[in-house]
Amino acid sequence: MRHKRSLIGAISALILALTAGVTAGSAQAAAPLDRGDAGQVLRAPAAPAGAAVASPQGLAAVSPSVSPSATSQHVAPGGTFYCDSGNLCAAVWDPTTANWEIFHLYDCNRYYLSNWGNTGYYWNLQTGNPTSTFYGQSGNVIKTFKPFSERRQQDWNPVWSIRNC
Repeated sequence: MRHKRSLIGAISALILALTAGVTAGSAQAAAPLDRGDAGQVLRAPAAPAGAAVASPQGLAAVSPSVSPSATSQHVAPGGTFYCDSGNLCAAVWDPTTANWEIFHLYDCNRYYLSNWGNTGYYWNLQTGNPTSTFYGQSGNVIKTFKPFSERRQQDWNPVWSIRNC
């Protein structure tokens, strides 16, 4: 009888763990708040080459972030996500989840980047024809651009901040 209770307890724990994983995973992929009347369903690129390889220095992985904070979501390589009209959406690889983290930059601001590196992508679905700018470490202008709808590739290593207006 004792063996039967252990087996039932183990099965119950497994079901509980699986249910918790499904519940937690769906909240992370929630779509950003709708701030526009139109947008695009976009596809995340494949994982970057060597993404599964550990850091040669043995450093712990850290998630990318922006300050001030902005809405973001994790998207699996090749997965789809929605970029609302009015947003500059930027994709950076998150080594802690092995997914792309998509930042939805909507509010007019200068966003300072932390832990952004290597090749990423961006889509500029802003409205009103604003000029967006990528800045380097010393505040130097790396690139300026107007809204567009296609995906553009970007080396995030030299980019220290983004102004989306």
